[in-house]
Amino acid sequence: MKFTKYIAASMIALAGFTSCSESFLDTDYTQYLDQEAAGEAAGKNPDVFLNGMWSWMVTFNQTNNSAHDDFGYMGSLHATDMMAEDVVMASSHWFNYDHQLDNHQEPYRRTLCHWLNYYTMIAKSNEIISLYPNGGETVDQKGLIGQAQAIRGLAYLHLIQLYQFASNADGSVNASAPGVPLVLTTADGKTEEELATLLGRNTVGEVMAQIELDLTNAVTNLEAGYERPSKNYVDASVANGILARYYLLANKWQDAANAANKARQGYPIMKADANGLYDGFVTTGNSEWMWGFAHTTETQTTYASFFSMISNIAPGYAGIGYAPRLIDARLYSQIPDTDARKAWFNGPEGAKQATAAASLPYANVKFGVPNDDMVNQVADGDWTLMRYEEMILVQAEGLARSNQEAAAKALLEGWVKANRDANYTCRASDEAGLVDEIWMQRRIELWGEGFAWFDLNRLEKPIIRTTSSNWPEAWIVDVDAHHDCRIWTLPDREIQNNDGIDESDNNPVGDPF
Repeated sequence: MKFTKYIAASMIALAGFTSCSESFLDTDYTQYLDQEAAGEAAGKNPDVFLNGMWSWMVTFNQTNNSAHDDFGYMGSLHATDMMAEDVVMASSHWFNYDHQLDNHQEPYRRTLCHWLNYYTMIAKSNEIISLYPNGGETVDQKGLIGQAQAIRGLAYLHLIQLYQFASNADGSVNASAPGVPLVLTTADGKTEEELATLLGRNTVGEVMAQIELDLTNAVTNLEAGYERPSKNYVDASVANGILARYYLLANKWQDAANAANKARQGYPIMKADANGLYDGFVTTGNSEWMWGFAHTTETQTTYASFFSMISNIAPGYAGIGYAPRLIDARLYSQIPDTDARKAWFNGPEGAKQATAAASLPYANVKFGVPNDDMVNQVADGDWTLMRYEEMILVQAEGLARSNQEAAAKALLEGWVKANRDANYTCRASDEAGLVDEIWMQRRIELWGEGFAWFDLNRLEKPIIRTTSSNWPEAWIVDVDAHHDCRIWTLPDREIQNNDGIDESDNNPVGDPF
């Protein structure tokens, strides 16, 4: 089974032993451990296996091209943000081809970046799940398995949206369309013969069924008493949050509302004050972050990093003026002056800020630099991977789409009025109006955090960039919701190495220009 070997051997050999730090990745663990020895190692320190997975998710140069736009999970999310319409890059630089909707074809680096990133996460998750074929007995074992199931579910959730339209034009699930290969283990209750049948592209419906199974199992395992040592790890709240994201994609609206509500319990709302809203996107120490990655000096990659690309304040590519990140002027104009979040961005006149890039018209200052230290800090704040506010918005959308418009409106309006804009009134009352208003709140609240492109596809929205806004001429585009340029082709390497897939199975190539 060439594909399985490719994923489980080549990728793990490449990814599992990337140097970060002694504490972050225990190098005593290698792929040469047999099952018994691996089980013993996990019994002594289950986090050894998880650390390898977290290490991969923040690894620079996954594709061995030394490209500074290849820095793991947030690199993948930022690439999708650059394909949408809310984040504007002031000049051509890294992520330029993503910005032009021209980095989705099989010879290109991005399609391999996405594929390698997520399938290695899956391979590492499978390693962990395989340690306990009987499902684990202790709280720690169930916690280990649950986190692996959650990450595998998360990886497939991204893959099924990156390499296929998960929704039809009417919003229904595109269940029969070719999706991505399912790489599982015998610990999932599959025989080797059954696993061999998953070699080719499984349907969207099959992949989504596996996502739901993984995430519901993850919640069960993590609710068995597991307590995570830090926000780097996944607990039951985070697993419920990922499940809520899945339910939105699957059109399971009440389930989405329930999972989101469950996920956010115990977390505070980020307040619009100097200690919250304006300083809230640099550190896992922010109490309303549900999940994040806390960088150390060993995991920082300076210019090849998320903060280098997104922060006009941090001393990275954006901050030094090579490619500042701006908000679309049309979106900015729709943020009321009374909304505290408008201070995340400069207006059309610009503003005096810590760097020249941050002084530009429409420049974002949402992402800053830890401790406001412009001298000693490198461009690597902590990564925010899930926040309380996202779950509020997921819950509101789930309610709006399940005939509970009044409850959805009350939840949305109450949250915005109390925490963002005291003058806010939600004027929408029917389902369609509420969904659009929630989407607008998502665009503002989650700007730059990796949701924009996924939302456009999920909601069947076109990508519209106009010269009447602040878009450079080279990146003006207007493409409909199902234009072929909005999904990636399978990478050349996969077609060459997977006996179950050939070029005829690939997605069509779409050129928006």
